Amino acid sequence: MNRRQLAQAACAALTLGLAGPALADAAYPSKPVRIIVGYSAGGPTDAVARMVAAHMQTKLGQPFVVDNRAGAGSNIASEAVAAAAPDGYTLLVAAAPLTMNSHVYKNLKFDAAKSFEPISKLSSAPGVLGVRPDWGVGSVKELVAAAKKEPGKFTYGTTGLGGSQHMATELFQKLAGVKLTHIPYKGASNVMTDLIAGHVDMAFMTATGAMPHLQAGKVKPLAVAGPQRLSGLPDVPTFAEAGYPAMISDSWNGLLAPAGTPAAIVQKLHAAAVEALQVPEIRSKLESQGAIVIGSSPAEFRADIQREVAHWAEQFKAIKIEMQ
Repeated sequence: MNRRQLAQAACAALTLGLAGPALADAAYPSKPVRIIVGYSAGGPTDAVARMVAAHMQTKLGQPFVVDNRAGAGSNIASEAVAAAAPDGYTLLVAAAPLTMNSHVYKNLKFDAAKSFEPISKLSSAPGVLGVRPDWGVGSVKELVAAAKKEPGKFTYGTTGLGGSQHMATELFQKLAGVKLTHIPYKGASNVMTDLIAGHVDMAFMTATGAMPHLQAGKVKPLAVAGPQRLSGLPDVPTFAEAGYPAMISDSWNGLLAPAGTPAAIVQKLHAAAVEALQVPEIRSKLESQGAIVIGSSPAEFRADIQREVAHWAEQFKAIKIEMQ
């Protein structure tokens, strides 16, 4: 082979090398995609993940399989995705604790602001404080009176130390001047099961997923930790109406990929996820459960994560929680 032929071959190899990633991105997905959820099946995060995954599967032509890996405040799932190949075949549907956990757990193997490529914040939902139906407590005022009379007697369930439910209840205790006993669980569905059964006295829960139980009277809702009443619970007051305007608790769910995932793949996933949120059946179901549909851009979601990491750094200074 002469010099000219060698040069042409080298040029062709370089061109193919440069085109390879682009061609791979264009062909994505060419095999099943796994969406890891750090909470048990049946909980609010799992519900959002499955609705969106079902549409993305139809849109992109490959199975989108939800893989529940509950435990450690969702860190097991987050660490698995952070360590996965950045090829778009392992994704994470996260919740608000993603931005809190670095303040609760030691030696995490991921950084919420650096280990992921944000795709879209999918939805947001205010917390609702509910109590076991047989307790007889019918308002926030009555709950506070009972808790002040017997400090530490009454229990509250959460999805884990330092999570959104835990922080919401810590804030409530601070605002109301009461002392409650914390019972952590692996997932929201576990909290709900024991709350309905009367094994715990109360819990802050995300409206998404909890709404059917609240509407059916299986759990007694006392107040909404958001700026307005929920259409699905029109008779339940906000905490502001109950005398605690600073009691705000917002839970979100978002789709992320490992850091370094190609922008073309991120954009393809973003387009499919946002389209899923516009499907009338999905949108109406989320809204009927008290969720706010979002569908933000990757840049907007990244900014939200960075802002929350900074926010929780300040909050955890005020509310001391033992590191695990």
